Amino acid sequence: MRLPLRVDTLQAIERQRVVAVVRLDDAARLLPVIEALAAADVCVVEVTVTIPGALEAMAGMKSKLDSRVVVGAGSVLDSETARLAILAGARFVVGPTFSPAVLSLCHRYDVLAIAGAYTPTEIVAAWEAGADLVKVFPAGSLGPRYLKDLLQGPLPQLRLVPTGGVTADNAAAYLAAGAFAVGAGGDLVQRDAVARGDYARITEQARRLVRAVREPQEG
Repeated sequence: MRLPLRVDTLQAIERQRVVAVVRLDDAARLLPVIEALAAADVCVVEVTVTIPGALEAMAGMKSKLDSRVVVGAGSVLDSETARLAILAGARFVVGPTFSPAVLSLCHRYDVLAIAGAYTPTEIVAAWEAGADLVKVFPAGSLGPRYLKDLLQGPLPQLRLVPTGGVTADNAAAYLAAGAFAVGAGGDLVQRDAVARGDYARITEQARRLVRAVREPQEG
Protein backbone atom coordinates (compact mmCIF):
# COMPACT_ATOMS: atom_id res chain seq x y z
CA MET A 1 0.00 0.00 0.00
CA ARG A 2 1.32 3.41 -0.95
CA LEU A 3 1.85 5.74 2.00
CA PRO A 4 0.21 9.17 2.11
CA LEU A 5 2.65 11.80 0.85
CA ARG A 6 2.97 13.51 4.24
CA VAL A 7 3.80 10.23 5.96
CA ASP A 8 6.31 9.25 3.29
CA THR A 9 8.07 12.62 3.59
CA LEU A 10 8.10 12.44 7.38
CA GLN A 11 9.70 9.01 7.24
CA ALA A 12 12.33 10.26 4.80
CA ILE A 13 13.30 13.05 7.21
CA GLU A 14 13.35 10.61 10.12
CA ARG A 15 15.72 8.31 8.21
CA GLN A 16 18.02 11.11 7.12
CA ARG A 17 18.02 13.11 10.38
CA VAL A 18 19.36 16.05 8.32
CA VAL A 19 17.55 18.72 6.31
CA ALA A 20 19.94 20.72 4.13
CA VAL A 21 18.87 24.35 3.91
CA VAL A 22 19.96 25.85 0.59
CA ARG A 23 19.99 29.65 0.31
CA LEU A 24 21.73 30.95 -2.81
CA ASP A 25 22.06 34.15 -4.82
CA ASP A 26 21.51 32.37 -8.14
CA ALA A 27 18.98 29.61 -8.89
CA ALA A 28 21.17 28.42 -11.76
CA ARG A 29 23.48 26.84 -9.17
CA LEU A 30 20.67 25.02 -7.40
CA LEU A 31 20.84 21.72 -9.28
CA PRO A 32 24.61 21.18 -8.90
CA VAL A 33 24.40 22.08 -5.21
CA ILE A 34 21.65 19.53 -4.60
CA GLU A 35 23.56 16.92 -6.59
CA ALA A 36 26.66 17.63 -4.49
CA LEU A 37 24.64 17.10 -1.31
CA ALA A 38 23.06 13.88 -2.63
CA ALA A 39 26.55 12.55 -3.42
CA ALA A 40 27.12 12.50 0.35
CA ASP A 41 23.68 10.99 1.03
CA VAL A 42 22.13 14.25 2.21
CA CYS A 43 18.89 13.81 0.32
CA VAL A 44 16.33 16.01 2.10
CA VAL A 45 16.78 19.56 0.82
CA GLU A 46 14.95 22.75 1.73
CA VAL A 47 15.19 25.30 -1.09
CA THR A 48 14.46 28.77 0.24
CA VAL A 49 12.04 30.84 -1.81
CA THR A 50 14.25 33.86 -1.17
CA ILE A 51 16.40 32.62 -4.07
CA PRO A 52 15.38 34.56 -7.21
CA GLY A 53 13.64 32.11 -9.53
CA ALA A 54 13.66 29.32 -6.92
CA LEU A 55 10.24 27.88 -7.72
CA GLU A 56 10.83 27.86 -11.47
CA ALA A 57 14.15 26.09 -10.90
CA MET A 58 12.49 23.53 -8.61
CA ALA A 59 9.84 22.74 -11.18
CA GLY A 60 12.43 22.35 -13.93
CA MET A 61 14.74 19.97 -12.12
CA LYS A 62 12.31 17.34 -10.81
CA SER A 63 13.10 14.87 -13.60
CA LYS A 64 16.86 15.43 -13.26
CA LEU A 65 17.27 14.52 -9.61
CA ASP A 66 18.05 11.17 -8.06
CA SER A 67 14.83 9.51 -6.91
CA ARG A 68 16.13 9.53 -3.33
CA VAL A 69 16.12 13.32 -3.17
CA VAL A 70 13.20 14.97 -1.37
CA VAL A 71 12.94 18.68 -2.12
CA GLY A 72 10.90 21.16 -0.11
CA ALA A 73 10.45 24.91 -0.01
CA GLY A 74 11.67 27.10 2.83
CA SER A 75 11.24 30.67 4.08
CA VAL A 76 7.54 30.42 3.17
CA LEU A 77 5.53 33.15 4.89
CA ASP A 78 2.06 32.89 3.32
CA SER A 79 -0.37 30.39 1.84
CA GLU A 80 -0.10 31.84 -1.67
CA THR A 81 3.63 31.10 -1.76
CA ALA A 82 3.03 27.68 -0.21
CA ARG A 83 0.60 26.78 -2.99
CA LEU A 84 3.03 27.91 -5.69
CA ALA A 85 5.78 25.87 -4.05
CA ILE A 86 3.60 22.76 -3.96
CA LEU A 87 2.68 23.22 -7.63
CA ALA A 88 6.43 23.45 -8.36
CA GLY A 89 6.91 20.05 -6.72
CA ALA A 90 7.74 20.84 -3.07
CA ARG A 91 7.32 17.75 -0.89
CA PHE A 92 7.35 19.83 2.28
CA VAL A 93 6.98 23.49 3.19
CA VAL A 94 8.95 25.27 5.91
CA GLY A 95 8.21 28.62 7.50
CA PRO A 96 10.56 30.69 9.66
CA THR A 97 7.49 31.42 11.78
CA PHE A 98 4.13 29.74 12.36
CA SER A 99 1.31 30.57 9.95
CA PRO A 100 -2.00 28.72 10.44
CA ALA A 101 -2.93 29.55 6.82
CA VAL A 102 0.24 27.89 5.49
CA LEU A 103 -0.37 24.83 7.66
CA SER A 104 -3.96 24.50 6.46
CA LEU A 105 -3.00 24.90 2.80
CA CYS A 106 -0.26 22.28 3.02
CA HIS A 107 -2.50 19.69 4.64
CA ARG A 108 -5.17 20.33 2.03
CA TYR A 109 -2.63 19.06 -0.53
CA ASP A 110 -1.26 16.30 1.74
CA VAL A 111 2.09 18.09 1.98
CA LEU A 112 4.15 18.04 5.16
CA ALA A 113 4.27 21.39 6.99
CA ILE A 114 7.15 22.51 9.21
CA ALA A 115 6.33 25.57 11.27
CA GLY A 116 8.97 27.85 12.76
CA ALA A 117 8.94 28.77 16.45
CA TYR A 118 11.29 29.93 19.18
CA THR A 119 9.69 30.04 22.63
CA PRO A 120 7.95 27.12 24.37
CA THR A 121 4.60 28.89 23.92
CA GLU A 122 5.17 29.35 20.18
CA ILE A 123 6.38 25.77 19.79
CA VAL A 124 3.35 24.29 21.55
CA ALA A 125 0.95 26.56 19.65
CA ALA A 126 2.35 25.33 16.31
CA TRP A 127 2.26 21.71 17.46
CA GLU A 128 -1.31 21.91 18.75
CA ALA A 129 -2.38 23.48 15.44
CA GLY A 130 -1.17 20.35 13.67
CA ALA A 131 2.34 21.15 12.43
CA ASP A 132 4.01 17.91 11.36
CA LEU A 133 7.35 19.18 12.66
CA VAL A 134 8.36 22.36 14.45
CA LYS A 135 11.53 24.14 13.38
CA VAL A 136 13.25 25.73 16.37
CA PHE A 137 14.82 28.82 14.86
CA PRO A 138 17.32 30.31 15.33
CA ALA A 139 18.66 27.37 17.35
CA GLY A 140 22.24 28.60 17.52
CA SER A 141 21.43 31.16 20.19
CA LEU A 142 19.65 28.51 22.27
CA GLY A 143 21.85 25.42 22.00
CA PRO A 144 21.17 21.71 22.58
CA ARG A 145 20.44 22.24 26.28
CA TYR A 146 17.30 24.19 25.37
CA LEU A 147 15.93 21.22 23.42
CA LYS A 148 16.90 18.84 26.20
CA ASP A 149 15.03 20.93 28.75
CA LEU A 150 11.91 20.79 26.56
CA LEU A 151 12.03 17.24 25.24
CA GLN A 152 13.40 15.45 28.28
CA GLY A 153 11.19 17.58 30.52
CA PRO A 154 7.57 18.63 30.02
CA LEU A 155 7.20 18.18 26.23
CA PRO A 156 8.60 14.78 25.16
CA GLN A 157 5.89 14.33 22.52
CA LEU A 158 7.19 17.14 20.30
CA ARG A 159 9.08 16.58 17.04
CA LEU A 160 11.56 19.43 16.84
CA VAL A 161 14.05 20.35 14.12
CA PRO A 162 16.66 22.85 15.38
CA THR A 163 17.89 25.07 12.54
CA GLY A 164 20.32 27.97 12.43
CA GLY A 165 23.85 27.52 13.72
CA VAL A 166 23.83 23.72 13.29
CA THR A 167 27.19 22.31 12.20
CA ALA A 168 29.00 18.97 12.02
CA ASP A 169 30.44 19.83 15.43
CA ASN A 170 27.14 20.22 17.29
CA ALA A 171 24.56 18.27 15.25
CA ALA A 172 25.01 15.08 17.30
CA ALA A 173 24.42 17.04 20.52
CA TYR A 174 21.08 18.33 19.22
CA LEU A 175 20.02 14.81 18.27
CA ALA A 176 21.16 13.43 21.62
CA ALA A 177 19.01 16.10 23.25
CA GLY A 178 15.99 14.61 21.47
CA ALA A 179 15.73 16.49 18.17
CA PHE A 180 13.80 14.66 15.47
CA ALA A 181 16.27 15.98 12.87
CA VAL A 182 18.53 18.98 12.35
CA GLY A 183 18.47 21.69 9.71
CA ALA A 184 21.90 22.75 8.45
CA GLY A 185 22.51 25.66 6.11
CA GLY A 186 25.42 28.08 6.05
CA ASP A 187 28.05 25.68 7.39
CA LEU A 188 26.92 22.98 4.97
CA VAL A 189 26.43 24.99 1.77
CA GLN A 190 29.14 27.60 2.13
CA ARG A 191 28.69 30.71 0.02
CA ASP A 192 32.34 30.93 -1.00
CA ALA A 193 32.32 27.32 -2.22
CA VAL A 194 29.20 27.97 -4.27
CA ALA A 195 30.69 31.15 -5.73
CA ARG A 196 33.79 29.21 -6.84
CA GLY A 197 31.73 26.34 -8.19
CA ASP A 198 33.55 24.10 -5.71
CA TYR A 199 30.83 21.49 -5.39
CA ALA A 200 33.34 18.92 -4.12
CA ARG A 201 33.71 21.11 -1.04
CA ILE A 202 29.96 20.97 -0.46
CA THR A 203 30.05 17.17 -0.75
CA GLU A 204 32.94 17.08 1.72
CA GLN A 205 31.04 19.22 4.23
CA ALA A 206 27.95 17.05 3.79
CA ARG A 207 29.95 13.90 4.47
CA ARG A 208 31.30 15.43 7.68
CA LEU A 209 27.77 16.18 8.80
CA VAL A 210 26.48 12.72 7.88
CA ARG A 211 29.31 11.09 9.86
CA ALA A 212 28.60 13.29 12.86
CA VAL A 213 24.90 12.41 12.78
CA ARG A 214 25.10 8.69 12.08
CA GLU A 215 28.17 7.49 13.94
CA PRO A 216 26.64 8.00 17.41
CA GLN A 217 23.54 6.04 16.30
CA GLU A 218 25.64 3.20 14.91
CA GLY A 219 27.76 3.16 18.04
